[in-house]
Amino acid sequence: METMTVERTVHAPIDEVFAWLTTTTNYTRSPLVLRCRLTRRGEGAPYGVGAVRDHLWLIGLFRERITHYDAPYATEYVVERSLPPSRHELGRMTFTEVDGGTRVRWTTRAEIPVPLLGAFLTRRVARPIITGTFRNILDAADTALARRPVRDESR
Repeated sequence: METMTVERTVHAPIDEVFAWLTTTTNYTRSPLVLRCRLTRRGEGAPYGVGAVRDHLWLIGLFRERITHYDAPYATEYVVERSLPPSRHELGRMTFTEVDGGTRVRWTTRAEIPVPLLGAFLTRRVARPIITGTFRNILDAADTALARRPVRDESR
């Protein structure tokens, strides 16, 4: 099993960042994510515990179930099905208020279940693709949410 983590500061308030990143239909703002949809609403919130979401990325199809939801500080999920097949133990996003925005830490634990070559393929192929996609989604969140200075038009 390989642990993959990406961290980034998104220049917006924690509530907005949490809402944007837990609403996975926003992920299609990344060129690496083709389609995302909520197939079952969660308890207490659309993307709360028990929610099921389907994703089509350039690298495959994923069905995820939300297992923990603590707005606006953390959410966790597990990939229940994927094509190509993978083993997945954990997906977690944590959100921390910092000067200038919100620090997001996105971690997943997964592997490609191929005898003998699985660890190598996970490390050399899956890891760079997954972490690159996470970075791209976090960049899209920052672009969508970042506070830009307001230009003074009275001058």
